[in-house]
Parts: sequence; C-alpha cells; structure tokens
Amino acid sequence: MADWHRRAKLARSRELECCERAVLASALVHALKYGDRLDLAPTMGRWMARAGRELLDGADALVPVPLHWRRLWARRFNQAAALATVISRGSGVPVLDDVLRRLRATPQQVGLNRADRAGNVQGAFAVPDARHPAVAGKRLVLVDDVLTSGATADSCTRALLRAGAAQVDVLVFARVVDTLRAPI
Repeated sequence: MADWHRRAKLARSRELECCERAVLASALVHALKYGDRLDLAPTMGRWMARAGRELLDGADALVPVPLHWRRLWARRFNQAAALATVISRGSGVPVLDDVLRRLRATPQQVGLNRADRAGNVQGAFAVPDARHPAVAGKRLVLVDDVLTSGATADSCTRALLRAGAAQVDVLVFARVVDTLRAPI
C-alpha cells in the first residue's frame, strides 16, 4: 500500500468509486467538468447513490468538495455539488454545501504528480468556525467527481475532522488507478 494511501486511510474511514470502466468514466467526467455537460449529473449522481448505498446508510450529511470562487465563476457550477444534490434526492441524505470552504485558489491538479498534488491542496480547505456545530459529531460523506491521488479528499477530510466530524467517508464517481497514465 502506498504511503499516501496509508495516511489517507487514517483520515477517512471508507472510500468508494462508482464507475470502474476507465474510458467511460474519463469521458463522462471530462464532459461534465470541462464540456459544460451539467445534463450528465443526474445519471452520474444516481449511479453514485446506487453504488454508495452502504456509505449513505446512516450518513448525516453529504459534503461536496468546494471550488474556489474564481473557478466556480469560470465554470459556472461545481460538479461535486451537482452530484451531491442528485445523490441527496435519491438517498434522502441532506447536502451541507456551506460547511467546507476552499481558502485559496490552487492550480488545477491535472498533470501534477502525487507529491505536487498533496502540496498543492495542503491547507487549502477549512470549515469556518461558525459552521463547526453543523459537522461536530456527524458522519459525513465527502462527494467528488474523481479521486486521482487522494490529495484533495485527504485535505478535505482532515479539515472536516478538525472541525469535529465523527467520521468522513468518500464517495467519488471515478478513481484513477494508474496515475502514470493521463489523469482524469
């Protein structure tokens, strides 16, 4: 097991990816994220809800990985929040889209190696003090479109645990297994 994976496992309890078919997953994630294909979110989110049923059972809330406001403005939507909204409709687990904040703009992770990805997002996420009560003692499911190195999920999870979350599981649409290939 890679060192990052051991460290990440300490921070989050379980992670699950929905789509195991690399070509399909890559095409869908790229279309949603970069091709302005928000119409794909309902299908992708339903698949995630079905695949993540075990993680969603007993969860108190879904927390989408936030975008920095500048990236949100440029993209016009947060793909993780769109997926979380669909998952919420199917599972009944509420979305807390205001508890985790991206504190600073970070360069895109595409093309970065594992160490650079971790450094890129280190300290980039936090839960505002006023929102600590919303996560304290809660079992949360962090939602994102793709997990490549685990750096973003790890950084988000650590921020939620520092704010008092009891447990953080991670649900993603796709996971890059071989980061030597072109990442999603």
